[in-house]
Amino acid sequence: MRDTKESRLLLALLVAVAFALITVDIRGGEGSPVDGARRAAAAVFGPVESGVASAVNPIGNAVGAVRDSSERHSRIAQLEKENAELKARLGSDDRNRNRLRELDALLRTAGAGQYGIKAAEVIAIGAAQGFSWTVTIDAGAQDGIRRDMTVINGSGLVGRVTTVGPSTSTVLLASDPDFTVGTRIERTNELGFATGQGDRPLSVQLLNGKAKVKPGDRLVTFGSQADRPFVPGVPVGEVIRVDPSSGELTRRLFVRPYAGFSRLDIVGVVVQPPRTDPRDTVLPPRPKPAPTVTVTVTPSSSASPDGEQPPGEQPQGERDEQMNAQPVPGLTPRTDEQEQE
Repeated sequence: MRDTKESRLLLALLVAVAFALITVDIRGGEGSPVDGARRAAAAVFGPVESGVASAVNPIGNAVGAVRDSSERHSRIAQLEKENAELKARLGSDDRNRNRLRELDALLRTAGAGQYGIKAAEVIAIGAAQGFSWTVTIDAGAQDGIRRDMTVINGSGLVGRVTTVGPSTSTVLLASDPDFTVGTRIERTNELGFATGQGDRPLSVQLLNGKAKVKPGDRLVTFGSQADRPFVPGVPVGEVIRVDPSSGELTRRLFVRPYAGFSRLDIVGVVVQPPRTDPRDTVLPPRPKPAPTVTVTVTPSSSASPDGEQPPGEQPQGERDEQMNAQPVPGLTPRTDEQEQE
């Protein structure tokens, strides 16, 4: 439609009519004269509106779902991140608690033996092919570590230092077949030499082939000249089996080591030996045996306090006579005549 004088007049007329209808509708209330026209328009245009809404609503819902989905994904990602951080924190706390326990045990052992130690952490293990049982620790020459120093942990003997670098060192474990240490039995003071056997118990050769040894006996290091490579008194292990002596000059024992070589973490290098041999003071105290309770059953007397038998019960003498008078099945009692014959 062109913008002419007639079109403007028509538009003004339509607007005036619209205002007039709105005024009449409002004043008419429920009996409005345009109510019939409204119902007719609703009947005509209602299906059209429904169709348009059904076509448009999925698009709107999809847009809203995409928006909500993005928000949910962001929230899920945030929760997963917080969960991972929490798990890492809990795992770190558990590890720190374990390390504190190991360090505490190491300090107690060093204090009992009066060993001056340098604490270190195991940062690597030896050759995976099994050529040697070694570990690498994060302490070296800069920390005062020297070759042939004793290495311990909170449980006992771990090994000796074989190679020293500026900041790391290599430790030969007591389980290595090339490892040998002099030992002394706690109870009898019998001397011997312990040798590693990999993942099997240590093998100990006693110098005295007739020595009396039993499972449960405990061994400590005998010590070396000038305390290198081994200081005295370090717990080694406990006897679990004794080979029977066969007339040989030596006797063989199998010893379960105190240190767990497959789970080493915190260790201590003895950089200062004790002034005196601690002997057996570094060994943990033996557990006290559980008390044995002996129950004694006293037979109850059926006699009354005045010495009379309860009614209906025979005296013990009469019961014994009746038992002796009863014939034994399969046997015929002998008569007096048969006895005289």
